[in-house]
This record gives sequence, C-alpha cells and structure tokens, in this order.
Amino acid sequence: MNSRDAAGSGTPQSSWAPQSTAPTLRHWLERLSATGRVATIDQPVSLEHELAAVAKRLDGEQATIFLKPGGHAIPVVSGFMSKRAWIAEAMGVPEAALLERFRDAAGHPVAWHELPREEAACQQVVRTQGIDLHALLPIPTHSEHDNGPYITAGLVIARNPRTGIQNVSINRIQVHAPDRMAILMLPRHLLAFYQAAEAAGDALDVAIAIGVDPLTMLASQAITPIDDDELEIAGALHGAPLPVVKCVTNDVRVPAFSEIVIEGRILPKVREPEGPFGEFPKYYSAREAREVIEVTAVTHREQPIYHTIIPAEMEHLLLGAIPREATLLAHLQRGHPGVKDVELSVGGVCRYHLWVQFDKKREGEAKNVILCAFGAHYDIKQVVVVDTDVDVHDPAEIEWAIATRFQADRDLVIVAGAQGSPLDPSTTVGQPEDAAPHMQGVSAKMGLDATRPIVYPAHVFTRVRIPGQDTVDLDRLVATSNAAFDAYLHSGQLRDAV
Repeated sequence: MNSRDAAGSGTPQSSWAPQSTAPTLRHWLERLSATGRVATIDQPVSLEHELAAVAKRLDGEQATIFLKPGGHAIPVVSGFMSKRAWIAEAMGVPEAALLERFRDAAGHPVAWHELPREEAACQQVVRTQGIDLHALLPIPTHSEHDNGPYITAGLVIARNPRTGIQNVSINRIQVHAPDRMAILMLPRHLLAFYQAAEAAGDALDVAIAIGVDPLTMLASQAITPIDDDELEIAGALHGAPLPVVKCVTNDVRVPAFSEIVIEGRILPKVREPEGPFGEFPKYYSAREAREVIEVTAVTHREQPIYHTIIPAEMEHLLLGAIPREATLLAHLQRGHPGVKDVELSVGGVCRYHLWVQFDKKREGEAKNVILCAFGAHYDIKQVVVVDTDVDVHDPAEIEWAIATRFQADRDLVIVAGAQGSPLDPSTTVGQPEDAAPHMQGVSAKMGLDATRPIVYPAHVFTRVRIPGQDTVDLDRLVATSNAAFDAYLHSGQLRDAV
C-alpha cells in the first residue's frame, strides 16, 4: 500500500472548471449540509440492516451520513439524489427543464480529460496486495433476505474489447469473498463486452467507482448506443470535460475524483452463486449462478466516503427514471410531435408504468403513442396517455383522467406475449423454476387512452375551474393572525348561551 500527501483539503489541484453545482460528491454534500438536507448519524450502527433501515426512513427527506458504520473508519452516505428537485439543482436548471437538460447532454457529449496519477484524488491510497474488501470497506447488507453485503452504488466501467470505447453502468455486486464478487449483468452493453471477451477466452477488465458526483451517477444510466461513453455525457452535464485517470492494474479510465475505486477483471467461464437480493420492483431476485469479478486493486482518497444506494427507494428509482424519461420523451416526440411530457411513475417503480401528456389532434393517435412507447423500452408494461390539461406528474390527475375519460371496451390496448422485465415477478407465474433464459420476462402490455374526444358537445369534457384560482393574491387577502375571526366568534357567545 502507498499513499500521497494531498494539497489543501485532500482534493488535488486541477484546472477543471465545471459549470454544475456538484462537481464532486464532496461539493454536493457540502451544499446539502449547508441547506439542512443532511442527517449526520454519529452513533455506531450495524452494517447488517440497521444502516439501511435508518437511511430508508430518511430517504427523500435528507441525505444520511453514518460516521461510525460497523466499526469502520470510513463513513457511509446514502440518499443524496432522492428528490427530482435536488437532481435539477445539481444540474443548475429548474425542475421543469430536467429532462431537456439531460437529453441535450446525451446528444452533445464532451470528451473526458485524463489526469496524471499524482493529480487524481481516487489514487491517493493504492492497495494491490492483501486485499480484503470486508475489512477495507463498510459494505452494508440491506434487505432482510439479501445473501450478504452488496455494492449498490458502484459505477462499473469496462472497455469494449473490439473498439476500446468504455461503457458505464450500475450493477448489483455481491461481495462474497475477500477479493471476489459476483455481478448481475442484464442483456445490455456490459454483458455484450463480457461475452465478446469470454468468447476469445479472455477476462474483461473492469473498475468499480464508488462515491462519484450526482451528475456522473445520473449519466451512467443514459440509454445510448453501445459505443457511447457515459463519462462523456457526464462531462456534458458538468459543462466541462470530466477528469479521469487510468487504473493502476488495467487500462480502464475512472472519474479522477471518485472516493473509492475497485479494480478487477470478470473471469471467463467462471460462475458462482449470487442472490437473493431485494431489487427495484420491491421483491427479491432468485439465487443464481453469476459471473465473477476477481479484484486486483483498491484505490481511494486518504479519507474516503463510501456511497450506498438503498434498493427500491427514491435514490435508486430516480437514478433510473430520469435518463429513461429523457430518452422516452425524445423517442416519442420523433414520431409524435404532440407529446409534451412524460413521467415514469413511482408506483410503477420508475420503470414499468409510463404517463404521457399528449396534444391530440386526431382520434386514434393516442393508441399509436401507446404502441410507440412499448417499442421504446422492453421494461414498459403500462402506458397511460392524457391530454395537455392533465398534470402528468400528479398521480391524482392521472387517476382522474382514467376515471372520467377512459372506457375499457373502447380505449384499452393489450399486447400479449411481449418481452418485459425479467425482474418483474409476475412474469414468472406459470413458468417452471428452471425456465430457460429466453423465456424469462415474457409479459403482457397494457395501454390506456385517457384522452377526451376531439369534438364533444357543450361542456361535457370541460374541466371545472374557478376564474382567478391561480392568480388571486393570497398574501394581500389572508390576515397574518386569526384575531379578527376570534373576536367575531366571541361576539356571539352570549346569544349562543341563551
């Protein structure tokens, strides 16, 4: 193990001048702390369930920092991206501009800037021998039936074996040995990289960056072609090239201001048991044989912070929702310019249920929008299309539109036997436990056209509104105290008594 002295507060000096309000995790936590959005837990907490229980209680209200997690000297943080408004603030835009800003960044990536190792905070301490992840890092066990501690907030970064271009994703990683971890790879870019390497008999070099800024976390979830590097989208979100550094034991480049980096390689032709694990649908995934990462190095800041995401809570859900929403909105608008806004609902675990606000001009268009949404991403299971007078971000408004503008025999669209999410447990009903991979996730899709007719008589579909309800000056009209009303009530007490 070796370490370097760092200048000032421990962050190496750099010419990086990002435009965002969250250039590093530490900058963002300082901002949250200064505005009362951090809960500091200075009492010892157990890494097995207790830490996750506290963070879950505060999720969506405050980020939580645990100073004494399981006897470790490294603090743990969770929940610093658990509100849409916070993510928009990190971007430096109003909440209404969140999807537009992300979409613009995804469409105009900024190439990263490589730093020398002496300037990279994440390599202030380097360990390549005697690695024991359980002893080195405060890795929590989250849910009741989880099969041990899991890394849930690590950016898994790998290079395409054919092109050398990187991919970034967040995968669940079970730490089941001092220097070995089992990883779940869904049929996306990381798995394609691994399959190409394995076919050649090679391991796939990877790095897991833990404790990165919120915008780089968000960029990792962008839905892009296979050879688009999400770290370049992070640069676009920051408004400046993202500083990266080459790993110590492989050629992967990682965010230079990460708190912790685990380097390793996914072994070919090796599988070990992983799971069960509490996933985003709020159910457990099964125990299955998964690919294995052999750890080759751990590097970190001199006083690092470990980030964990509580599965199925708001930080987890929003990280997946916002990039998907931006991609879905762009996809729908290409074929249907009348689409104005979308939301992946929290009740639909920010993956399965999509609400679409649409300016309908012709009958039947809403059904086309529904079918377009199903083709945009296999996770989409239910789509509701509403008019522009319905707030697509308000669940009560969506339900009201369904209640008053939808008829099942006329406005329902069902597609049977389509590909859905393999993590949706309802897709396994009727399937044998050892169902072949090609049968996993087969799902029905349901679309609801909750738009009003283009032409309707009189005021049948006119919303009830009170003139002035949105513009009335309450500050001028509402008294600062109830003294006048109390005096009025007391003036009638004698007559009430009689």
